[in-house]
Formats: sequence, structure tokens, C-alpha cells
Amino acid sequence: MNLVQKIIKSRLVDGEMIPGQEIGISIDQTLVHDATGQMALLQFEALGFPRVAARRSLIYTDHNILQVGYENADDHAFLASAAKKFGLHYARTGAGICHQVNLERFAVPGQTLLGADSHTTTAGAVGMLAIGAGGLDVAVAMGGRPFYLPMPGVIRIELTGRLQPWVRAKDVALEVLRRLTVAGGRGRVLEFTGPGLKTLMVTERSTIANMSIETGAITAVFPSDEMTRNFMRREGSEANYQPLAADPGAVYDQELTINLSELEPLTAAPHSPDNVHPVRELAGVRLDQVAIGSCTNGSYVDLMTVAGILRGRQIASHISLVVAPGSRQVFQELANRGALADLIAAGARIMEVACGFCNGVGQAPRTNGVSLRTSNRNFPGRSGTASANLYLASPETAAVSALAGVLTDPRSYGEAIAVIPPDRFVLDDTLIIPPAPVAEADQVEIVRGPNIAPLPRFAALPEAIEGEVMLTLGDNVTTDDILPAGAHILALRANIPAISKYVFSNIDPDYHSRQQAAGSGFVVGGRNYGQGSSREHAALAPRYLGLRGVIAESFARIHKANLVNFGILPLELVSPADRAEIQAGQRLALAGLGRLTAGQTLTVKNLTTGRNFEVQLEVSPRQAAILQAGGLLAQSAQTA
Repeated sequence: MNLVQKIIKSRLVDGEMIPGQEIGISIDQTLVHDATGQMALLQFEALGFPRVAARRSLIYTDHNILQVGYENADDHAFLASAAKKFGLHYARTGAGICHQVNLERFAVPGQTLLGADSHTTTAGAVGMLAIGAGGLDVAVAMGGRPFYLPMPGVIRIELTGRLQPWVRAKDVALEVLRRLTVAGGRGRVLEFTGPGLKTLMVTERSTIANMSIETGAITAVFPSDEMTRNFMRREGSEANYQPLAADPGAVYDQELTINLSELEPLTAAPHSPDNVHPVRELAGVRLDQVAIGSCTNGSYVDLMTVAGILRGRQIASHISLVVAPGSRQVFQELANRGALADLIAAGARIMEVACGFCNGVGQAPRTNGVSLRTSNRNFPGRSGTASANLYLASPETAAVSALAGVLTDPRSYGEAIAVIPPDRFVLDDTLIIPPAPVAEADQVEIVRGPNIAPLPRFAALPEAIEGEVMLTLGDNVTTDDILPAGAHILALRANIPAISKYVFSNIDPDYHSRQQAAGSGFVVGGRNYGQGSSREHAALAPRYLGLRGVIAESFARIHKANLVNFGILPLELVSPADRAEIQAGQRLALAGLGRLTAGQTLTVKNLTTGRNFEVQLEVSPRQAAILQAGGLLAQSAQTA
């Protein structure tokens, strides 16, 4: 067996391990944060769970930390009190980014982790099966129920050789994206093997695992080996270490080989993580901003390396350089070792220990600005500036480019900086608050400010649906396209009526009012509809407005599950050529919805043209029942 199969077998509670068939696995750990946790906790409460049943569940305040109004403070008070009552650990603002902190403090090889954030995959660096999902799926797992997904295929990525000076793990991640594209990992898990692994520290592996989701993969898994043991020893958690690896001769569905020795510094150019080019080919692009940090590249080694490059030098006079450490632990180590002073002296601005620039909370570039970032996504508008151009690269490329003022191949800098982690990090978990004891939980009152709105309730699926085609879209529509990030929108994550005003706002500012007036409707897309983040709001808010079906050639895994969970039909075109015949403003009708079945073919009537076309409902029997009920919460209410 390969390593993915081994972990799944150890946690399998429902179904058979047949590729493509739905399975249910038990979940050891869960995480949510302050952009997804509000809905997850409201849903957990609505499902009637008295206390979390997972081994450990955590809430992190790392996204909505810009408190320019009462909304984010309201949400944090709600999350802190709900965590105390329901049995979750609560990481206060300043503890760090959820994926970095979870890797440092709570990762356990061989366990399963389900997180309401797509980059939960980061923990695969230590041999966890770490999967991103919508908040409702995480709420269910917090209650001790299985998490369901199609049994994945596994892509083996064998790493050979050794990275050359100035080439880093970010370049490996970008090379994987260059080969697989943003859709090449769909339905698969990336499993890394090979002799090259012996040269990659866990924080380097975490960069690669973090960006695996950008290929559309379910997650990525590295073996648990001596590098893992060394990392866990430094974090004081060696007692949780166990070696894990694939069996000799394990079988995979697809295999790639990457010779680390042949890689060079790479960058993802606007506006997709798979638009990858060698830095040398784009060298000279004038930059306005450089942003270093995020859950992808905010580790101790990353930022100590950046400090070493900048030591005694000044950034270009026109550059804005911001640095955001990934965790409080990293921040403290930078301060203790003088690296923080080096960064400040070079002209860097030190940001709060949080997601910040990565998800558009602060540091938006100027109009038409060019920003070089070490984060994981460069979708249009993600920075908070619709016209900005984002490039992705390694911390080394970013630091050298900040000095030059233009995109620069770091190999031109001179001798590479080598950083060795300390034998033991200073451990301080005082910002991670444990829950109230079970005996005291009933006495805890959940704080609900005016930004905590009631959950919307949806009726069961009717026998027939008729509605207007509200939008026709292209391939690789992202959840950022459906419901943008950014500080002013993220602050409304606990308030569906308010946040629904921003659905498709970057594409059609009038969509909200048009959909509400229409009362029911459809959206049409192409391949890989809903790629990107796990935000269930990109399904929940459109359903609140009246969206009943999305017709596309194919769907990204997490978003498709979210559509089902909130009663929106994910309909796949039987003939992709039919997509060209469907135009915005046409009226469509679906009948025969009284008894949905898995894999059912439905006929859609185009009432405007008089032509019919066929769509397929590629869901499991369990999901068909959820859709029939009007969503997972509605189904739970019916069976309560």
C-alpha cells in the first residue's frame, strides 16, 4: 500500500477503498479560523452537538484581525466563548497563522486533520492526512461523525537530487504546479517520495504541501522520517513521532519525477499559480511592493534567510516591503536573534503575525501596482486591488528583488544564505486558551453581538425548478470570483444577509439585486468551477439569494461538496458543446426532482430557445439525499 492508503485504511469507517467511490473516515483533529469558524460554530450548535468529540479541535484568530469596526471584535468574542463552551482550544490573535501554528504545536504523523481552510494541507508535511473542507463538514466532524469524500487516486511525486543554491521549496511547489496545472490534481492526493526528501526540512515540505491544493488535489502527504523526528524534537513533541512510509513496490495511479538538482528559481506570473516561468525570463519587471510571509513561507528558516540577505543593506527607494511572520514562535525567535532589527534597518515594515496580505486584509497595492509575494495565490483582486498584478516566488527571490526594485534572479546576488534551525525552539503557548471543563461548560454564555446573524434556513428541493441564467462564466472560476476576500467583506463572514451583497461583485456588481429579484436562477461555468479556497460562503450566500443550480463542465472538490451541503444542484454537462448554447438571460427549467439518485441524468429545458440539453448529477447516494432535503442542516432538522 502507498502511504495515503495506509492512513485511510486506519481511519476508514464507511465504504470501500475503491477509487472514486465515496468513503467515510474518522477525523482526529479539526481546525477553523475567524473567517470560517463563525458559521462552523453556529452550524455545530444547530446540529445539536453538546461538545466536540474529535481528539482536538481548535479555533484560530488569524484572518479577520483588522478591527476598523465592531464586526471582527464581535466575532472574536463569539468564537472565544463558543470555544470555551463546546470544548475547542482558542488561539488568540497574535498566536499566529493556523497552518503554521498547527504544524508547530499539534501535528501528529498518521492522524487525520480536517480544516475549514483549503491550506489545511500544510500538515501533510509530517505525514498527516490533512484535508480542507467547508465549515459545515468540519462542524459535523467536530461532533464525531465521519468526513465523506471520494476515495482518491494517488499521484507519486518522486524527488531526486538536491536543490542548488538559491533554489528553494517554493520553486518545487511551483514546478509541481507548472506540470500539473490548477486542475491536474483533481480527485487525487500527491504523495512525495524519493531520495531527495532527505534534503528537505519539514518547513520546506510544508511549503510544498501548502501549495498542493492549488493543483486541485485533495491534499499532499510526505513520509514521516528522521527529518520529521528532528522537527518534532525541536518543537518538544517527539513523543508523538512515529515513522510512516509507503510499502516497497507500492502502486500509484500516476507518477512524476522531479530532479531537484535541475530546478531554478521560478515565479508564478499573474493571474494564476500555474502561470509559472523561470525568474530569469521575467527579470527586470518593476515592482511596487514585496510581501514576505504567509502560511506558505513564514517559517523560521524562511525569515532568518530573508534577514540574512537584507542585513546591512537597504531596499530600493520605491519599494514597500512588508514581512509577516507565520507564528508567534517565529516572531520571538527573530527578535531574540537580532534578525528583526536587521529587517527593520533594511526598510521592512513588520506586520502582525497573521494572514494579512495573503487574503487581502491590508497591504493592497496601488492601482495597477505590481506586487511580488511569497504567498500561495495570485488570483485577480485577491490583494484587495482589482487591477493589481501579483507574482509569487520564494523568500530568497523576494528579498533580493526588494533590494533591486525589480524582479531579480537571486543567483545573481552572490553566496547563498544558510540557516540552521535551533536545537530547541522556545515554547510558549500562553495565547492558546483551553476550553472550560465539561462540568463547567453549561455555565458558559456565548457572546452574540449584532454581527452574529441567525443561520439561514432552506426548504426541501421542489419537484421542479425554473429560473433565469444569471451569469455565464469561463473555466477555473475561483471562490474569490464568487465571493471575494478582503477586509471589508471578511468582516461579514458571520452575517449571510450582509455578505450576500458581494456575491460575484467583482464580475457583476448588480448580481445580488438581480438574483434576489429573480427569486430563482442558475449560473453556468466551464471546467474546474469553484477552485481555490474552502469558503462555504461561496455556496451559502448564493443559495440565500436564490441560486438553485450551477451548470458546469466540472467542479472543484470542496466547492462541489459545499454546493450540495446548502442545497444547490451541481450539474455537469453531458456534452460540453452545449455550454455555448446557454446564454445569460435565458430561462431554464428542470423537472423530475422528486426523487434524486446518484449519477442521475436530467434533461434541462431551455424555455427561451426551445432546445433541451442533458446534465448529470455526479453525487453519492448520501449527497443526493442531502440535496433532496434542501441541504445538510435541513436534513438534520428533519431527522432530529
